[in-house]
Amino acid sequence: MFTGIVEQIGKVSSLDQHDNTASGGAGTSLTISDCAELLTDAHLGDSISINGTCLTITELDNFSFKVGVSPETLRRTNLRDLTTDCGVNLERAVAATTRMGGHFVQGHVDTIASIIAITPDGNAITFRLQPRDKVVLRYIVEKGYVALDGASLTITQVTEDWFEVMLIAYTQTHVVMGGKKVGESVNVEVDMVGKYVEKSVDAYFNGKGGGDFPVLEKMVGRIVDERLNKA
Repeated sequence: MFTGIVEQIGKVSSLDQHDNTASGGAGTSLTISDCAELLTDAHLGDSISINGTCLTITELDNFSFKVGVSPETLRRTNLRDLTTDCGVNLERAVAATTRMGGHFVQGHVDTIASIIAITPDGNAITFRLQPRDKVVLRYIVEKGYVALDGASLTITQVTEDWFEVMLIAYTQTHVVMGGKKVGESVNVEVDMVGKYVEKSVDAYFNGKGGGDFPVLEKMVGRIVDERLNKA
């Protein structure tokens, strides 16, 4: 679990499609450097978010670490497009003492989105994004949360085809999206709360109960009943 508050921008040292070392597991591996601050308490097997993708550390030293990347992850995320020396957002998994400055982020990317417009607004920048899988737009609401390349951002506008977020000056220099251009992609993870609400509504109308969040199901049921009674 992560917060969507990027701790550091690391640098891609290598993306090896056929890493036959013990830490590579004869698959694709990704090595990230320039991140010594994050590795002071890191261990083999720890989870770490790279551009919003939860991955497992398989090798590390004082200045860099390696993760394995599965075929499913390569298909679903923009990690396959990474090149040597490009920057990536990094965040360690939450600890008991972590302040929840963003929102609950799982590190499970739903889809990627293409940047279709970049518009300056004072010292801020508005990014318009079009998701590859349009179904995720059902979970994106104005003033809600979305994780883009692992960074927790607030949605400023949404339509049936695209959505927008705004980056303030500080954020522009502390996440990789601030340096991206039209045509480039970002990883998208929608707020998990929307998925649970949808599941609860579906359970209500299908007469199913006892789900993962019974309190949420009861709340949704009460709201639906109230609206139906007013109709």
